[in-house]
Amino acid sequence: MNITMIGGGAWGTTLAQVLSDNGHQVLIREINEEFVTSINEKHIHPSFGYEIPHQIRATSDLKEAVSFSQVLILCVPTKVTRMVLKEINSLLTDVKLFVNVSKGIEPETSFCVSQIVEEVIDSKWLGGYVILSGPSHAEELILRKLTSLVAASKEKEQAVFVQKLFSNEQYLRVYTSSDVIGVETGGSIKNAIAIISGIAYGMGLGENARAFLISRGIREIIKIVDVLGGQKETAYGLSGIGDLIVTASSKNSRNFQCGLKIGQGASTEEALSSISQTVEGIKTIYAAYEIGKKYHIDLPLINIAYQVVTGTCTAKEGLSQLLSRSLKDEDIL
Repeated sequence: MNITMIGGGAWGTTLAQVLSDNGHQVLIREINEEFVTSINEKHIHPSFGYEIPHQIRATSDLKEAVSFSQVLILCVPTKVTRMVLKEINSLLTDVKLFVNVSKGIEPETSFCVSQIVEEVIDSKWLGGYVILSGPSHAEELILRKLTSLVAASKEKEQAVFVQKLFSNEQYLRVYTSSDVIGVETGGSIKNAIAIISGIAYGMGLGENARAFLISRGIREIIKIVDVLGGQKETAYGLSGIGDLIVTASSKNSRNFQCGLKIGQGASTEEALSSISQTVEGIKTIYAAYEIGKKYHIDLPLINIAYQVVTGTCTAKEGLSQLLSRSLKDEDIL
């Protein structure tokens, strides 16, 4: 079947290869004309330089991309999701299924992408929404290395549809869930914890420290999932702990790399400018900080990370704040 990918960066083009491997025709909409040329004429992945299936096509024309398929896969940074969806909505003439594969929370509203879609897309054109998330580096999946994801939707049949769309017996296994908010939130907040893990690594604190911060970070993910209406159990699955493991412990993670540079003394702006791809974790720290204030929940790691990335305190001062907190029981939930 025809599938439209909105966004042809590292992750979007990698997922396009998965869909092509599964026998689908994929049209990527990408605003970077160099990327479009790389895909159409050279058949080369624009981020990694690997050859990709020749059947994959790309266009910069959003109208062409929207009309190509009844399935629109959103793979754009969360900061521009609302703008892109408004453009898409103005072009819609029939019902579409929206599948989000990006991970982030809108800082200004604390909305997950599902909520942005429901707010922006005219209900008569909205045929459903699915979030596809989990522990996945594009650098590995593009090489067809074993990966597992979870597809979540309020409608079981839509989650199963996306599960079958992406799954294959060679290298990708997809599970299903009904907890849209839980999957979206876990996949987003783990980016913030990965920044914190990277800061610790950059400061030279060692593996013990990172294990401590990641473990306590899981607790903060669970708190945010719960307060936003997701299921706590979801945070223990692929989109929570699973995604956190791969993002907070790997040098392939752009969020980890960003935190590492901050831990080594770079400003947030310097760290971001040194990384060519989108780093969702910084904006997610802002969003999570606002969620904590709004719902009056204690998020010590997020709160200190917010101070560090906004320049209110140094990483060393933030660590001192964390260690000077009153001693207490290990409250997991």
